[in-house]
Amino acid sequence: MLSRSSLRQNARRALRQQCSAKPFSRRGLAAPASGSFQYQTSDVSGTKVASRDIPGPTTTLAMVAKAGTRYQWLPGLAEGLEKFAFKGTEKRTTVRMIREIELLGGEINAYHTRENIVIGAKFLRDDLPYFVELLGEIASETRFLEHVYHEEVEKSIKLSQQKHLASTAEMALNSVHGLAFHRGLGEPLSPSSSTPLTKYLDASTIQAYASAAYAKSNVAVVANGADSAELNKWVGEYFSELASTAPSSVPKIETTQSKYFGGEERIAHASGNTMVLGFSGSSSFTGGFYKPEIAVIGSLLGGQSNIKWSPGFALLSKATSELSYISVDTKSHIYSDAGLLAIKLEGHAVDVRKAAFKAVEALKSIADGKVSSEDVKKAVASAKFKELEFGQNLWAGIELTGSGLVQNGKAYQLDESAKAIEGVTPEAVRKVAKALLESKASVSSVGDLFVLPFADEIGLQM
Repeated sequence: MLSRSSLRQNARRALRQQCSAKPFSRRGLAAPASGSFQYQTSDVSGTKVASRDIPGPTTTLAMVAKAGTRYQWLPGLAEGLEKFAFKGTEKRTTVRMIREIELLGGEINAYHTRENIVIGAKFLRDDLPYFVELLGEIASETRFLEHVYHEEVEKSIKLSQQKHLASTAEMALNSVHGLAFHRGLGEPLSPSSSTPLTKYLDASTIQAYASAAYAKSNVAVVANGADSAELNKWVGEYFSELASTAPSSVPKIETTQSKYFGGEERIAHASGNTMVLGFSGSSSFTGGFYKPEIAVIGSLLGGQSNIKWSPGFALLSKATSELSYISVDTKSHIYSDAGLLAIKLEGHAVDVRKAAFKAVEALKSIADGKVSSEDVKKAVASAKFKELEFGQNLWAGIELTGSGLVQNGKAYQLDESAKAIEGVTPEAVRKVAKALLESKASVSSVGDLFVLPFADEIGLQM
């Protein structure tokens, strides 16, 4: 009798033979690779492709589609399309797909952001043909069955809604994006429970959205740990079924320039307290509105210290060190043509109130040039490190590169963005901080509204 390990090896061999009858070049761990963080880009019959052949036994592969909440025609479409990702194709049932992936020891997942839907996989390098074939099949042959929508997808969307409504942080971040950008980037990542989903969503509507989202002109295939020539070969073979553009019968996925508005929203909530102070920020490096000074200001403001037992150099870490029940985080949310610098304050209402005043005071100190050049130098180094660390993260780097290719035809190259941050001067930081304070802020408060302050009370322009 054959052992289980023998059966598993035979199954793996059969799957690899099935996904390609032709011989292909295989690379082992000891074979040379570039080791560069630069992506090699190409266009394979209309599909944009990028690869980074870093050494290692595994490959990370993703299809990035310009189809996040920014581009959906109706509420919930992006999330509905994401949830359908592994519900079966014309060739494979869900069960078969899962069993094949497990036999190969791979991992696969899907998620959506405000701009993209990402379907990605991680696996052994030798299994690249199978997973390229699978992604191409998901994009071109997914079965949008009505009963699957009602039984699984709709249930999953409702769970996401409940999670969103239970988190004051998620509510505040969605709210501040809505204030900053209104429609487009302002659309919430998850539809609220008050949204009449049954009025807008069904399997056929999501299928129509998929036909536009998964057109060749709207997707990019990105890999870490794959030879460029080999990846191009399999993309050319397995993405050939995708339509070049969206059908004329469905609305087009169009990009209109994001516009920053600003404003204030206050939402009562009994389970916590979150305030987000937002300002017009920087686009991604591949966009046309990149401001490396924003990343430096974000590091200069900071929040939680990176050094144990010390508040560090970050202004907000030092300013809130005596507040026991507060969490502070400053983040630059970057998108293809705009950005949002957000200071998020969470904790007891009284401490959030105190921290809000301190946050504005800290930003004013930067704008007034009261921060030492030594601290700015530290912030530049910290921002550069965070940029490299963030881009080196497999999924973050893949999504940024795929989005850059689809939106602007450019890969997100880490060394170039890090070099831009390295060149930021104290005077440039002061000027950008001053401009932030002189423009309209976006402020969202969720929690105990009797205690949480209004934007004008803490000194922001509204």
